[in-house]
Formats: sequence, structure tokens, C-alpha cells
Amino acid sequence: MSRILVIGARGRAGSAAVSEARRRGHEVTAVARSGGSGLVAGDVTDAGRLAELAAGHDAVIAAVYDGGSDPAVFFPQAAGALSSGLAKAGVNRLVWVGLASILPVADGTLLMDTDGYPNEYRSFYLSHQAALEVFRPSALDWVSVAPAGDFNHAAPARVGSYQVIPAAADELISYDDLAIALVDEVDRPRFHREAIGVTAGQLV
Repeated sequence: MSRILVIGARGRAGSAAVSEARRRGHEVTAVARSGGSGLVAGDVTDAGRLAELAAGHDAVIAAVYDGGSDPAVFFPQAAGALSSGLAKAGVNRLVWVGLASILPVADGTLLMDTDGYPNEYRSFYLSHQAALEVFRPSALDWVSVAPAGDFNHAAPARVGSYQVIPAAADELISYDDLAIALVDEVDRPRFHREAIGVTAGQLV
């Protein structure tokens, strides 16, 4: 059994990760900005608070978003606070919920650069990319896990398995199945210091 800190636990990806980790018997500290029922208050951009919260944990899952902030500021700032705070706490493993848009498709082109891909939110995509650039020089053993395409909002049921594939806009995964991949990267880390995409299907 591991002790896992889940940041962003009020959101759909974060709450699914909390449920999956607890289903496996892990001890989970669930964190949200303002706290609340069953949630500990914590700001992902506050390195000192992150160090306090992470102390004694084996790994951190971060599924964070702040609709009230400029993403170009928020995501790199969160990445910097995580890098600093987790180092102070002595926690090395970070599983970050990423974004499909900045992943490569089969020919190596980034999904956001493929023909017909919607780019009205390109600044948001680039802010996620900037966060990874903050992680790269850090000592963290980080992995960014994202849907290879998008979340399955129409039929969000748990399949119970997933596969790691290149990005593809038409690939879908439920929040529950993404959570399996997130917690797998705590239990049995396969990917290190890189970004991956996952979709529903047979684990390979």
C-alpha cells in the first residue's frame, strides 16, 4: 500500500484518481484549493504548502486547472511549485494529468499542428507544454498522462483497461479508465520524464 497525494481532487480526473487509488487499498490525501468535505485545502502554486502536504507520501497525482487564472501563468507556476515543493518533501514520483493537444500523432506531428485540429485554444495548449518544460530540468521522476484524444463524455462508463498510443483526435477514454493509468504509474511506473497518451482498450 502506498500513500498518494492527489491534487485537484474536486475535478473529474482528480476525483476518479482518488476513487481508483482507494479501491486498490492505497492511503489517499485528497487536496482541493478550498478544501471541503473530505478534502484538504491546498494551492498547487504554493510550493511551501505542497511540501507540507506531500511529506510522508510516496507519490503525487496532479490533475489541476484554474479557470480564473491565465493558463500561461498558472500551469508553469504550478509545475514550478510542484518541482520545488516535492523536492523539499522528499517525494520523487509525480503523475501529471496532461493534454492530448501537445502529444505527437503517429507521424510525429503534434496533434495541435495537424490539419483541421481546433486551434482557438492554442494558448491553452502551449501553457501545458510550458509546464512540461519546467519539469524537464527538475530532479522529479515525472510522467504526463493524457487522453490520446479526448474524454468520452457521451458514454463515460469504465472499460477497465487502457492502452498507450500516439495522439489521435478520435480516440476516447473515460475519466475512470484514465484514473487506472494514473494509479498504474504510481504502482508500476513504466514511463519516466515523458508525456504519454492513453485510450480505452487492452493494456499493452
